[in-house]
Amino acid sequence: MAHEKFRYRTLEELTAETERLGISLPLAEDTKALAAPVSFAGRTLQSRMGIAPMEGADSLPDGSPSELTLRRYVREAEGGSALIWFEAISIVEEGRSGMTQLMLTERNLDAYKRFTEQIREAGRKANGYAPFLIMQANHSGRYSNPQNRPAPIIAYRHPEYEKFRAADDSCIASDDYLKKLEEQFGKAALLAKEAGFDAVDIKACHGYLLAVLLSAYTRPGLYGGSFENRTRLLKNAIAAAKPAEDDAFLVTARIGIYDGVPYPYGFGVSPESGADFDAAEPVRLVRELRDESDFSLLDLTMGNPYVTTHVTRPFDSGKYVPDEHPLTGIARMIGGIGAVKQAVPGPVIYASAPSYLRQYADLYSAGAVEQGLCDGMLFGRMAFADPDYANEIVRDGRVNPGRVCLTCGKCGDLIRSHKPTGCVVRSPEIYLPYYREFLKEKEALPANFRG
Repeated sequence: MAHEKFRYRTLEELTAETERLGISLPLAEDTKALAAPVSFAGRTLQSRMGIAPMEGADSLPDGSPSELTLRRYVREAEGGSALIWFEAISIVEEGRSGMTQLMLTERNLDAYKRFTEQIREAGRKANGYAPFLIMQANHSGRYSNPQNRPAPIIAYRHPEYEKFRAADDSCIASDDYLKKLEEQFGKAALLAKEAGFDAVDIKACHGYLLAVLLSAYTRPGLYGGSFENRTRLLKNAIAAAKPAEDDAFLVTARIGIYDGVPYPYGFGVSPESGADFDAAEPVRLVRELRDESDFSLLDLTMGNPYVTTHVTRPFDSGKYVPDEHPLTGIARMIGGIGAVKQAVPGPVIYASAPSYLRQYADLYSAGAVEQGLCDGMLFGRMAFADPDYANEIVRDGRVNPGRVCLTCGKCGDLIRSHKPTGCVVRSPEIYLPYYREFLKEKEALPANFRG
């Protein structure tokens, strides 16, 4: 299909397009639902708006936050988001996505203590409250680049993903390696608590190691084949993190409920219909996390930003043209998340990926909350473009249309090239020089380079 540009000047035009496509989006009349408080595990947040994890590729060599890292998060805290779900923070050196990915260790713990306190203080000073801070503990797996060179650690041979990132049998992680990782997630949780975070996320989404294990139907041994085996590392990592949990610290997870690649290589995919969403296993997983691990908070998402970008982050430009309308992807995302939430009552569930809708992202998010499809919304690319979006919605009732994300994809280009990442359009004084460097280097990159 021809690539669709975002051209909706009014809400009526947007609604007419959804009707033409035969899809439904939850569009509210106002944003009051987003400004309402939300409670979980004895905590109450001031609103239902949060920051989604977006890597900034701007750490110091030892994994500590740099001044650019601090700037991003301070601006988000000042902007009024009640929850900040931090970008992926590596738990081991070999699992870093690059030399500029954050990594928390005992050696740089003090730097993180200062980091979290400065972010909290910025929120308190600007808004009268500190945001709830979640550290995302991650192993990049197939997308590991500890020396800014691909060094994949994979769950199994994946023909769809290997079209974009080469791997061979020598890259497959052994059961012994995965078993040791369970302990590393437990250590990461304790470090996150000591560093001043309010929660730790055992990350299982977007094509990284724990996420790919969920679709390891063809892997032999303890971590592949059956549902029990494919969820083993995630559940055991959560169990290893649980001793850190108390009244002031929570264990949570960001779960990818649909990979968008054909069975048997995708989680949440129908075995009968190729690559259609099938809620059965995602519902089972979330229900078991609720019942077995007493989960009170989750974020749900879809896709793989390196392979199925249109599923994860519907966008408006670029050479890659998906075979579906971006609004179809938005409808799949919120419809799938809503299906899981409604099947598994209890946990507070945040949804993801509203930014494609620009100035209507706020009404869409409010509508999703009103209709019970989620309890809150995480804004990623929108927060890069306009970190004040939450205060605008609370103060003015709507996001500022002159500051919204344009889904141009330039921030994604920066992340994958390991350059400091932010909005090239809205903050050109900082990020445009890095983007120019990326363009100069682009021709020299391997054809299959993806992060």
